[in-house]
Amino acid sequence: MTKADLPERIGRLDELAHNLWWSWHPQARDLFRALDYPLWRLSGHNPVKQLHEMSSHKLQAAATDSDFLSLYDSVMSAFDAEMSNGHSWFAIRHPEALHGPAAFFSMEFAIHNSLPIYAGGLGVLAGDMCKEASDLGLPLVGVGFMYPQGYFHQHISAEGWQEEVYEQLDFDEAPINPINPIPRSRWCGPMLQIELGDRPLHVGVWQMRLGRENLYLLCCDVEGNAEQDQQLCARLYSADREQRLQQEIVLGIGGVRALRALGIRPSVWHANEGHTAFMMLERIREEVEQGATFAQALESIQATTVFTTHTPVAAGHDIFPAPLVERYLHNYWESLGIGREEFLELGRQDGTDDGTFNMSVLALKTAGHRNSVSQLHGRVTRRMWQGLWPGVEEAETPISHITNGIHVPTWAAREMSRLYEQHLGPDVSERYDEADLSERLMNIPDEELWSVHQTLKRKLIGAMIERARQCSTERDCTARQVLAMGALLDPNALTIGFVRRFAAYKRPGLIFHDVERLKRIVTDRWHPVQIVFAGKSHPADLPSKELLHDVYALATDRGFEGRIAFVEDYDMHIAHYLVQGVDVWLNTPRRLYEACGTSGMKAALNGVPHLSVRDGWWYEGYNGANGWAIGVDVEAHDPDEDGADAASLYRLLEEQIVPLYYRRDRAGVPHGWVRMIKEVIRSIVPFFCTRRMLKEYIEKMYIPAAQSRE
Repeated sequence: MTKADLPERIGRLDELAHNLWWSWHPQARDLFRALDYPLWRLSGHNPVKQLHEMSSHKLQAAATDSDFLSLYDSVMSAFDAEMSNGHSWFAIRHPEALHGPAAFFSMEFAIHNSLPIYAGGLGVLAGDMCKEASDLGLPLVGVGFMYPQGYFHQHISAEGWQEEVYEQLDFDEAPINPINPIPRSRWCGPMLQIELGDRPLHVGVWQMRLGRENLYLLCCDVEGNAEQDQQLCARLYSADREQRLQQEIVLGIGGVRALRALGIRPSVWHANEGHTAFMMLERIREEVEQGATFAQALESIQATTVFTTHTPVAAGHDIFPAPLVERYLHNYWESLGIGREEFLELGRQDGTDDGTFNMSVLALKTAGHRNSVSQLHGRVTRRMWQGLWPGVEEAETPISHITNGIHVPTWAAREMSRLYEQHLGPDVSERYDEADLSERLMNIPDEELWSVHQTLKRKLIGAMIERARQCSTERDCTARQVLAMGALLDPNALTIGFVRRFAAYKRPGLIFHDVERLKRIVTDRWHPVQIVFAGKSHPADLPSKELLHDVYALATDRGFEGRIAFVEDYDMHIAHYLVQGVDVWLNTPRRLYEACGTSGMKAALNGVPHLSVRDGWWYEGYNGANGWAIGVDVEAHDPDEDGADAASLYRLLEEQIVPLYYRRDRAGVPHGWVRMIKEVIRSIVPFFCTRRMLKEYIEKMYIPAAQSRE
């Protein structure tokens, strides 16, 4: 099917398919489901691919189906109304606050699993923020990368080792459009040029429509580039340091030049993590070229730049050897009006030459508005970077915090959204950041809420068993692999989810600290417990791969009776099942190692209580009645942190969580548990959402930054 093949009556289906607005609007998804449900499933819920593969016969039938046409007209009417932007929150509240859009630079954007250019939490947050910008009517452009091979697909071998599989993206079936397209061998023609050391690099640009917003994704796989340069941006988060530096030069310098070439003049520039910091240098270069001194240009760029740091440990920041930076930027600092030493000083933390260049330091020095991503992370970050402001007290270090949130329409289960609309009002999707919904929430009948949760849990278990069946029939998996994938899970058992990137500081193996004690808990005849793991290890992180292997091995231990499962190839699609369907969300990071974390917020939105160390967002989210806190507070120190936390975790399971879950009335409803579900939703959703978060960015960061140039 091509755009020209669509019947005129439903001719705008292609336009809708290429705007990912449909991905967080249920009625729009229903439209594509109704068009051809089997093909919708086979396409991976990708309407561009679905339309590409549909027969003209089925399209003609849809164009004469009165029920389908009624739904089509309703969806397109809602789409047009939102695209008009006249009655959005931002247009009403701040009609003249910005003289141009906010430019949001990020290494990854997670919008939908049909475009796998994301690795994890940073990308999901960036995607959620852009969706919320569309909902609020904030003018925003995103700048990132189009990775032809994206992030890897994860397979677990029969021996329990992670295997990485990369797949080439079919651009013809992705919800994107090329800018400056060229025929035949390349989809995206060169649009601009930058310099990588002594050689030129051509950069192309793809456009992604996201409701009212545009995302511009840079691409190096264009004609005119050497073969090695065509592969420069093939994969996300290369382990090769030189390639990573090259990517960050392309993103920062190339991203600014792409916006200039498109005629876009942002009023605010937002750098999401240190990966993007060369964006500030390119804008300084522009001002120097127009006659400013470096000092004048730096002050000007600082005034309109926001920098968000997400990393609470020094080792997590991008640090490059100074000679490597010099190799690629030795022709660049002259255009800034400075010399080698002054340039390298921009990336030095303490003013001494240690032979490295720190991208977060560069960002902190060239941005005038700086924030961390949770209250506790703010304290950690000010302590970490205090030395950049000699003589300033730690508490006065100029780094604020705006706690992360989640995009509610993306992560709320359809069944939960219907329940909210029924009991909290049909306009609840416009008011979920308001704190006055609690009374009506508490009046939802326990039986209704419990029934919805049970439905979501059955969907999760069903999806996992189906994956195990497919593994057995399509990949010839062993019985051991099928068992590890959850073939024996019970939808009636208390189900705990540990779902996150595998890394040592996240302690995925903590719950196995005392294996025999855990076996007694999970195999209790009358009160069984089961645990679902999911997550990927970075391909170059060998210790985390060992952790994943150890957890997977335990999932196949017969002593656990099939009550430990591992979901391979964790992505946004299976994430929805997990955050909506488990009973408890488990999080066990080492204290002060998690900046914020948002997966627990997604679970809370769907009524899933949090069981976590009080780190990241849980430090400010826990109120004593909406979940459980493992171990001591962050201020306390126990030399045996693992042992103490494991003991606390076991006690909570044995004495509080399991008894509360299985305490039922005659109809099988656990009223005490449901009261906690209501408290979880009431206390967490209004604050830990992107609507509150983005409003804070707008009013505390964006508007002051934009007005600084007036």
